[in-house]
Order: sequence, then structure tokens, then C-alpha cells
Amino acid sequence: MSEPAGDLIHLRAAGVSLVLSTAGARLPMVLHWGADLGDLDDADLAGLAAAAMPGTAPNESDAVPRAGLLPEHASGWSGRPGLAGQRAGEGWSPLFTLTALDVDTAAGTVLAAGRDDDAGVEVAIELELLASGLLRQRATVTALAGSEVPYAVEGLALALPVPAIATELFDLTGRWGRERSPQRAPFLVGVHARENRRGRTGADAPLILAAGTAGFGMRTGEIWAIHVAWSGNHVAYAERVATGAALLGGGELLLPGEVRLAAGESYTGPWIYGAHATGLDGVAARFHTHLRSRPHHPANPRPVVLNTWEAVYFDHDLDRLVELARRGAEIGVERYVLDDGWFRHRRDDTAGLGDWYVDEGVWPSGLNPIIDEVRGLGMQFGLWVEPEMINPDSDLARAHPEWILQTGGRLPVTSRHQQVLDLAHPAAYAYILERLDALLTEYAISYLKWDHNRDLVDAGHTPSGTAGVHAQTLAVYRLLDELRGRHPGIEIESCSSGGLRVDLGILERTDRVWGSDQLDPVERQQIQRWTAQLLPPELVGSHVASPRSHSTARTHDLSFRAGTSLFGSFGIEWDISSATAADRAELARWVALYKEVRGLLHTGTVVRADQHDPAFALHGAVAPDRSDALYALVQLATAVTSVPGTLRFPGLDPDKRYRVRTQAPGDAPAMRASQLPPWLADGLELPGRVLGGSGVRVPALHPEQLLLLRVTEV
Repeated sequence: MSEPAGDLIHLRAAGVSLVLSTAGARLPMVLHWGADLGDLDDADLAGLAAAAMPGTAPNESDAVPRAGLLPEHASGWSGRPGLAGQRAGEGWSPLFTLTALDVDTAAGTVLAAGRDDDAGVEVAIELELLASGLLRQRATVTALAGSEVPYAVEGLALALPVPAIATELFDLTGRWGRERSPQRAPFLVGVHARENRRGRTGADAPLILAAGTAGFGMRTGEIWAIHVAWSGNHVAYAERVATGAALLGGGELLLPGEVRLAAGESYTGPWIYGAHATGLDGVAARFHTHLRSRPHHPANPRPVVLNTWEAVYFDHDLDRLVELARRGAEIGVERYVLDDGWFRHRRDDTAGLGDWYVDEGVWPSGLNPIIDEVRGLGMQFGLWVEPEMINPDSDLARAHPEWILQTGGRLPVTSRHQQVLDLAHPAAYAYILERLDALLTEYAISYLKWDHNRDLVDAGHTPSGTAGVHAQTLAVYRLLDELRGRHPGIEIESCSSGGLRVDLGILERTDRVWGSDQLDPVERQQIQRWTAQLLPPELVGSHVASPRSHSTARTHDLSFRAGTSLFGSFGIEWDISSATAADRAELARWVALYKEVRGLLHTGTVVRADQHDPAFALHGAVAPDRSDALYALVQLATAVTSVPGTLRFPGLDPDKRYRVRTQAPGDAPAMRASQLPPWLADGLELPGRVLGGSGVRVPALHPEQLLLLRVTEV
């Protein structure tokens, strides 16, 4: 364990420096979070601290207040406080004195504790600068002995400062079927707050909240960003106060009365991640590097999935499902997932949720007949479940209506004919754990598609009706952890009305997320482009659907659908038993390509060119040693100009020499040009410096078409 230099701490990793001060025996305050400052001795750090000290202004506090990791109102900070809480109206403005500091600069960790005896609370902050350059921190507040009145925690948020040059904000929003739409705003004086009260992460969650230099793009501009790793209610905010000080902060959004601490009890908030980098691709790379470094990150090649939902919906006929499995095996499918409709009373979406027993009327011999067929064809078997939900029309709801989240003597407004099962009820939790455990024990199930199809509205814990989202979120985490502990080989996908639960909290317990219920490739191009801001492609399910989209009614070529799905965890959601032989043969070629390049796509650096024309997109993956890359040139709509511009390939090594060629089967999109660029027929060889700095002319594609380009070191 190494000690800090006096009250100054300097952590470094992957091109990032973090300098903290605990001067005055106060909780840590950030003096610098950004580009690596190199080796600094004690004198350098003291000089940096002096240089970072602002002056005062008329009619402000005598000492200009600056927010620490936990902003404190009592310090003179006029913005949002980090800890909001009280004991019957008292102890609402704590001022913490540093009581413990544990620093390991080699490991990049800081543990700081502070105490306010008058308020009767103690706080501990854990901070880590990870090997990826990501910073993460979380806080725990504990009620001290001495009062019989519980301490009500109303909010606990941690913050990171950003410099004055960060003048522009970026985050994401969306809705079902159009998740993760980007939006920008100027970073003005005031608060830009993204509050989520859906009880799950939500389609309109910000994913990240970033502040950067004006006009920052995918590859340019200095950016600071945060992510709240929590799957329940949460807040992410950007704040600039009148002094000019600015910060990014976040935490769990607590409903009234959710956390009341008796003496000795504690509440721990979620991890808040911070990323500093050049360009949005740089921010994404920090998250991707961290996720890929986790011991539990999926290590096996991500299998080709065939999901039955859009193929059969609730029509579970064994012969039809077996035929689908056989057709899947023929084209190279590796995992077959039986979706909704297998359990009791589930002939449509109005009944059955909660009755997690195989429906004897539909499956008189249980699930083994379909499982045996699937496994005999060389595929893994997966099963859809929605354990957190309950239909009022179910045996479970009739037996235990008190297990439904509710308050005020009423049931919440229904959504998709369903309510939420209160997993904070020990008996409800035990029932769901037993049912899932029994299924995984009885059947050879390798994979669970874990769905969650409604918001938590009016979500009270019975019989008191007190707010229950916090307890529900913790119970879901515990359920996933316990189930995986009993069945360590199981893989779990987080699906939530499509891509509505995408966060690093749920991904500590799952192996993939479903990117969206939207399988129209035009929409999926943008959804996947921005989901990549947080997650690498191997964690994002992306399936080839039927020619005519079930969600938009648009029709697309197979090459566009498959080329879009290629850049994810690839799968199929289409009744391929009714597809033509030609379509199945082409799909088999795409499956073969996915198997060839998934090692590249799922370990490589994700690159996205800035869209100078919204009708056009370029994205790809570059191998870690930059010897190989695969790019997709995507024409989303008709272009304003008749002749396309020059394509620059991001991410290549400027000092390597590369060969550029088209990649089959994504080499034959419909084109509107009568004469193609000459290099396209035979490929070309150029240095990476030329390909990245000057580029090549690209062909004019018809809208909703895609061209794959392979770039390999010579």
C-alpha cells in the first residue's frame, strides 16, 4: 500500500491522470481529471494544486466553493448536494471531516471515509482508476448510533468536474423500437438532468452523459462522460453554477421512503463510471476495453442464434419447431431459442405469466422432444422467461395477489396485460428461484432469454404500499446471482421490451443484451451505432428478420439485413422454413462469414466515421494489432449529391501498408452508378496513412444498401 504525497493523490492509467486533494481534512476533491500529466513529483503536485485554486468574486463565499466527489451544501457549494437526507428535518446539511484515507497508487484505488457527528452520518467513497482508463466510484452512507430516529436517504450522487472548455452536452434518448437516439445541447449555467422513474433503465435512458469541446465528433474533440451502472430508477446530470464551475454527476433516484437507515445500517449507491478520451470512439473504446477485461466476459465465440419469436409467435407446434431447427442447423445455427408460449395458459400475451410450468396441453411430453431434436442437430437449446412479471390472469396471481407491486389499495395501470411480481417478498422470490432452478435442473438448457416487458409504475411493496423499486432492483440482482451460482454454465440475455435494460449493472450478471425489438435494418443501423457507445458488439444481440419487417412493414434485401446483423452477436429471427432455397443458401453464406470474422469483430476496436451526410454511414472493427479490419459502407437514404465523396478509413496504422477489397457476400449491393470507381473490381494497396488521411472514392449505392470492405495488412 503506497501513501499519497501529503494531501495530494495522483493516479494514472491508459493515458488518463486523476489528481485528488484532501486538503483541510475534507473528502477528496478533483484537481485534474483528463489527459495524462506524466510523472509528477511532490513539488509538481503542489504547484498544480496552487494553479487550480480559483480566486474569489464579489458577493461570493470568502473561499470559492468547489464540489468534491460528494458535493456538500455546507461547504458553500450552491449546486446539487451529493447527499440529500434528514432525520425528521434535522441533519440535512452534513459537512464531512476526513476520518480515513487508504490509497494504492499501483492498483489505482482510493478509499476515503468522512464523518459528521452532528448529522449522525458517515460516508465512505470507493474510487478506482481502471486499467482501461475508466474511472469508477461509489459511495456508502451509514447512520451512526445516538438517535432513535432513522436517517432517511433521499439521494446519494457522486460527481466529477469538467473544465470550462466543455461547452457542449451529448446524451441519448429514445422509445420502444427506436432506442438510443442522439441529442446535443449547449452546456449552459443550470442543470441538465436526465431522471429515470421507469423502474428499469428505459428506452429513453441517456446511456452516457457527455460534455466536450464544441463540435466534438466520433474521432475529434476532448470529451468527459459518465454512466450510471444501475438497472432501476436513476439520475444523470450536468451542472454549471454561476461561478463557472461545472460537473457531471449521477446516482440512484430514490423514491420517498425507500431508504431509511436505523443506527448502524448502510446504503450503498451504484457505481458511477467516468470516461475521458478524444472523440466518442475514444470514450466507447474505454468502456469496451473494460468490459472485455472482466473475468466473466463471454470467452467462447458468440454463437449464431435462431430465435423462434417472429417465426411462430405463440404457435408452438412440435413438428413446425423441429423443421425450423433442422433448417437452422443446415445453414450453421449454433443456438436455438424457444421463445414465449411454452408455459401454462400462455396462448397469447393476456395470461400465464407467473405460471412457470411447461404447458401440458402444448407439450404433453415436456420440452425434451424439442430439446433432444435441437441438441441432436448439434445446437445448444435456450428458453425465454420473464420472471419479474405476472399476469392477473394466472394461477399465481389468483393464489397470491399480495405478491403484485401496488400501492394505495389499487393495482397499477396495466401494460401488456401484466403487472410486476414483488420479488422483495421472500416467498415470491423463493417461488421464482425454485421454478427457474427446477427448469434448469430438469432440462438441458444452455441459455435464458430473460425478458422484462413493462415499467414499474405505482410500484409499492405490500402490505404497506411503500415505494419498492429500490428493493426490487436489488432482488433481481440477487436472483440472477443466485441462479448463476447454482448453474454456473448458464448464459443469460437481458431483454426488456427489446433494448430497455442496457446498463453496466445488469451486465455484471448477464452475457448479452437484446439491442432492440426493432429488426428493420434501417432503424437497427442507428440503434447499434449508438449502443456501441457503451457496449462492444459481442454483447449486443442482432438478428436477421424476415424480408418484410414486422415492426415497420418495410422490405429489404437479405444482404442489407444480414450485413447489419453481422456487426453484433449474430442471429436469425425469421421463419426460414418458409424461405426460398436461394435465400437460405445466401443466409448460409452470411453465417459462414460471421463465423470467419467474429473473432475480429468481437475483439477489435469499434470505429465510426462522422456522418457528414446523414444519408450515409461508415462503421467497422479494426483488429487490436491493426493488421485486419472490416468496414460497412451503409447508404441509409438517398443522398443530396449525385456522386459520393471520398471514404477515409478510421483506425488503421498509418505506418502499415494495406490491401483493400470488397468482402463477399456483402460485395454486391444495388448501385445507382453506371460506372464504378476503378479500384473496386480488383482492390488496391495503399499505406494506412493514405487510406486514413486521403481515402478512396466510393460507389454510389441505392438507398438501404450496404457494401462490406475488408482491409488487410500486406
